[in-house]
Amino acid sequence: MAHIIVVGNEKGGSGKSTTSMHVATALARMGYRVGALDLDVRQRSFGRYLENRAAYMARSGIALPMPLLGHLEAETGDGVDPLSKAVAGLEPECDFILLDCPGSHTRLSQMAHTLADTLITPMNDSFVDFDLLARMSPEGKVLGPSIYAEMVWAARQLRGEAGAGPIDWLVLRNRLGTQAMHNKRKVGGALTTLSKRIGFRVAPGFSERVIFRELFPRGLTLLDLKDIGTDQLSMSNLAARQELRDLVAELNLPGVTVAF
Repeated sequence: MAHIIVVGNEKGGSGKSTTSMHVATALARMGYRVGALDLDVRQRSFGRYLENRAAYMARSGIALPMPLLGHLEAETGDGVDPLSKAVAGLEPECDFILLDCPGSHTRLSQMAHTLADTLITPMNDSFVDFDLLARMSPEGKVLGPSIYAEMVWAARQLRGEAGAGPIDWLVLRNRLGTQAMHNKRKVGGALTTLSKRIGFRVAPGFSERVIFRELFPRGLTLLDLKDIGTDQLSMSNLAARQELRDLVAELNLPGVTVAF
């Protein structure tokens, strides 16, 4: 069966689609068969990225590794939900299926979390984003899990009841400051404390880089630059590639050896 990766967080602007684009494309570039589903039926950033990629290849004549984009059908009344049907349709063709969730609480997102073998939760490195994971006292003490963490807990319980195995949960600290600022240390300490209480791993994610946004209209990532004729990468691009390499390695996906 395909290994299902869910990228989820109930807050917009945390880097979910950027993470989805790069993880899915990196796995495809390493030769794995990757399926993709965008569950944000309104914004569709991940879906549009893959459509942009297909259009770029058609225009340029350049073949690039490409995840297989699945589609959610309308409910037909046959008792099978559209998400399960879409995943089942991709599964025979895929080693991994990546589901990009919307930045809000939806039924599709809830269902996706129950399917997750690996859950990636990107968050901006601030207490505004941390508030979705846990409640804190004014003095900075972690009081207990908040709304998103409670939803993940419910998904874990449902998987346990179905005998589907545990969720490997990774929280990514995106847009980390370059200096060891006081707020950065406090967020890091709070995440470490919370991770031991509710069971997730913590890793650095992506820094704020223009390259991630510039390549979106063509459906490209920094891993594609040499294929499209960019011979020399800037220091920023090299650093971004290293961030992606570190992230894929940190995911510890079954059978994956990072090679890019």
